[in-house]
Amino acid sequence: MPTPQIIDKIAFIYLKDQQILMALSKGNDTYYIPGGKREAGESDQETLIREVREELGVEIITETIKHYGTFTAQAHGKAEGTIVKMTCYEARFLGKIIASSEIQDLAYYTYAQKEITGPVDQIIFEDLKQKNLIK
Repeated sequence: MPTPQIIDKIAFIYLKDQQILMALSKGNDTYYIPGGKREAGESDQETLIREVREELGVEIITETIKHYGTFTAQAHGKAEGTIVKMTCYEARFLGKIIASSEIQDLAYYTYAQKEITGPVDQIIFEDLKQKNLIK
């Protein structure tokens, strides 16, 4: 059996009024938790800070970064057996969240909207719901 390809991603869990912030990239059809792939040599924290700055226009306060959890699932829109590993963090930030040029839309989702997200995001929605963090 071939070794599965793993896509290593870092995600920013931001909750407001028991809803989670979701992003829609331009040209994409599925909302996802903001974040992205690590660049060569980057730590989790460096990836989180860079991706949040690029996508949401805010500055993560480094000392507030807290690991939320790591989740894996079949990668949305990729060949069967391609796995996404999403390491999720919470943190406070400075500034006001705004969609960058690569983001078509930002929205806050409840558990009821989980079906329009990718497989790994749905697992995270389940976890948030079990912990009563989203409605």
